[in-house]
Amino acid sequence: MRFAFVASETNVAQQARRKFVDRYGDMPPEEADVIVALGGDGFMLRTLHAYRALPAPVYGMKLGRVGFLMNKHRLDELEERISRAHAAVLYPLEMRTVDAHGEVHHALAFNEVSLLRQSNQAAHLEVKLNDTVKLQNLVCDGILVSTPAGSTAYNLSAHGPILPLDANVLALTPISPFRPRRWRGAILPHRTLVTLRVLDPGKRPVSATADYHEVRDIREVEIRQSQGQGVRLLFDPEHNLEQRILDEQFAQD
Repeated sequence: MRFAFVASETNVAQQARRKFVDRYGDMPPEEADVIVALGGDGFMLRTLHAYRALPAPVYGMKLGRVGFLMNKHRLDELEERISRAHAAVLYPLEMRTVDAHGEVHHALAFNEVSLLRQSNQAAHLEVKLNDTVKLQNLVCDGILVSTPAGSTAYNLSAHGPILPLDANVLALTPISPFRPRRWRGAILPHRTLVTLRVLDPGKRPVSATADYHEVRDIREVEIRQSQGQGVRLLFDPEHNLEQRILDEQFAQD
């Protein structure tokens, strides 16, 4: 089995990478059977973006502060662990946004696309699903669209729902909504086209972020799930992603 080892810039992750390379060798990601990512969830997201076009699956090991998308770090029996691993296919969100200058920006998000106010003024947003306006004026700090894999991250902290991995749905979650007061978001079919329009971009500027790619001073954003750019993540059987998402709904801490 041919491995490509990639690691975050922390000393702990870099030291671990050297040990894995000494034990198992190292190949360029383009020639590897498996890409092994050493770090935290932030580094895993960057790895997925960097190598999403390659056929090799990604197997992560936690060497960072957050490791929801990672397996336990252990040097021994790597081939055996990967042979037993379960695969989860993650489909990213496609973001298309137009900024205040009329420029069009494209980005992908494996966790979420989020809109946030840039000033002390609350954002005023129109929310449209496919061709139908559902909210004419949402007054809020922001709003996000989350994948199932990302539903336990920013979406959860914004009081959004945790989504089962195989449910074929997305979460639409407002961030500190003011009007309408009782609206707390929606669960959408995964093929829904979400269009968010900024109603007063001059006075109430808004930014849009797809994972870690940010666009400032936007006017409109279109968000849909990609069906042709899925990536495979590998998980140890006792810690597969579907079970982790289920367990997160019963977490007490």
